[in-house]
Amino acid sequence: MATPVQGAVGPAAGQSSVGADGAAPTRRGTELLLLGFAAFVVSGALMLVEANQEQTLSLRIFWYGVAFLGLFGAAHMAVRKWAPYADPLILPCVALLNGLGLVMIYRIDLALTEKALRAGREINNDVPKQILWTAIALVLFLVVLVVIKDHRMLTKYSYTFGLVGLFLLALPAFLPSFIAPTINGAKIWLKVGPFSLQPGEFAKILLLIFFAAFLVSKRDLFMAAGRRVLGVDLPRARDLGPILFAWAISLGVLVFQKDLGTSLLFFGTILVMLYVATERGIWVIVGLALFIGGCLIAFKLFTHVQQRVANWVDPLATYADIGGGYQIAQALFGLGTGGVGGTGLGAGRPELVPLANTDFIAAAIGEELGFIGLAALLMVYTVLALRGMRSALAVRDTFGKLLGGGLSFLLVMQVFVVVGGVTKLIPMTGITAPFLSYGGSSLLANYILVALLLRISDAARRPQTGSRPRPVPQAPIAEAHTVMVERPT
Repeated sequence: MATPVQGAVGPAAGQSSVGADGAAPTRRGTELLLLGFAAFVVSGALMLVEANQEQTLSLRIFWYGVAFLGLFGAAHMAVRKWAPYADPLILPCVALLNGLGLVMIYRIDLALTEKALRAGREINNDVPKQILWTAIALVLFLVVLVVIKDHRMLTKYSYTFGLVGLFLLALPAFLPSFIAPTINGAKIWLKVGPFSLQPGEFAKILLLIFFAAFLVSKRDLFMAAGRRVLGVDLPRARDLGPILFAWAISLGVLVFQKDLGTSLLFFGTILVMLYVATERGIWVIVGLALFIGGCLIAFKLFTHVQQRVANWVDPLATYADIGGGYQIAQALFGLGTGGVGGTGLGAGRPELVPLANTDFIAAAIGEELGFIGLAALLMVYTVLALRGMRSALAVRDTFGKLLGGGLSFLLVMQVFVVVGGVTKLIPMTGITAPFLSYGGSSLLANYILVALLLRISDAARRPQTGSRPRPVPQAPIAEAHTVMVERPT
């Protein structure tokens, strides 16, 4: 008995969608178009600031615009060459945030310059220095893209990264005050001559790489349950080492460096990575209990923590005190003045808030762009973090998933801590807004973070080669030959 078997019809199952030329789309054209839009927004904002402040337009904003276009044009070319399949929204979001930060720093420069001229003093503008820091950061961004061709190679040096990260994090606490001065109540800076650096910014990324690699290698241990108490499977005592280690480091930073922000960022990010790796909510409960306990101990023992909490609870009660609530109160006054629509770029008084171009830049933006502008800015951060999370979910290796998720959450956590402190949702921590605030260390570290996200995104979106056989073209069903197959009896 013979049965006719017809040729297959249609494409092979699971065939991926590619372009007409057989290559997967890289979407670099979309990235370039969005970068052009970011440059248009930044240039328009610079013109509005200068028109409202000086009633005229100077040649400075032209050169600032050219510098912005040149820097991010070069960054686009680097991504096109070394990470062609990277997510097309990540770099434009970063460029827009960085550009709006330059706009606000320039606006505060104009106000401070006018104030200094009235007092007969000179002042050095921060915008040229911020542009220089952006250029250096983009060079570092390029180096990371060129050197790290595969994010998985970082696992080979994970313990080295961990040791270097710990060294950088602890370094300011053990150096004399002329090298590591206490600035705004925190001992987190290294100062040599005119240059200053915050090593903790780089330590966070290095420790994140170490914990991602460590959790991948020990994942099964953390998923094992210990004793069951009140219906909850507690982790085994011997598996608590990493979270106790992270807790001890964060508490040490809080105690010795008086830096609540870095402590909160570090511990929160490690806690989320541990939850993502194990999918066990008990780790979050244990971690939060440890952190709350550490904060209560620090509040009882250290006056600077008590001062931060007092400023948070009622900034007006400590308004006139040294280190009191003056800064937070002024920020709240500015946000109240801005209201929903804002006073307009260049039409407010953000310079009345101390450190308006660094720790309190979100308050300056909220005053001049209002609730709508600040919400739009937070949406850009949200899109940036979501695209990073999406890349982390799509990448094929567990280390890339953990590292990409950790880096994306670190951005979210920084924004939450910054905006939460400015709006009095949480105590002020002294953390700077990523890409917005003035400062070299933050820019350098965050551009390394973005380069790693782009590398993970490139790996996630790059089409697989050699994993599937090429489909053989089939004849139309009318022309297909009938094959006689003998049925076994």
